[in-house]
Amino acid sequence: MAHSTPKQIHTVRRPGGWGNKSAGASRVSKVYSTKAAAQAAGRQTAINQKAEHVIHNVNGKIGSRNSYGNDPHPPRG
Repeated sequence: MAHSTPKQIHTVRRPGGWGNKSAGASRVSKVYSTKAAAQAAGRQTAINQKAEHVIHNVNGKIGSRNSYGNDPHPPRG
């Protein structure tokens, strides 16, 4: 069975604030003035699309991730 690339929503720093973009997209859908506002919107989008929400730090590195869909690698436990 072929594995498909999971859907991802990235919360990233942009000039003038923070934004959310889908993996592979070249632009953010909307710019928010705070990271918290962008994160909340990104979380809701990820839940609606059953996607992974990837939150980046100011320097662009991944700070955290949350999966709201069919996780191909669920944690043991």
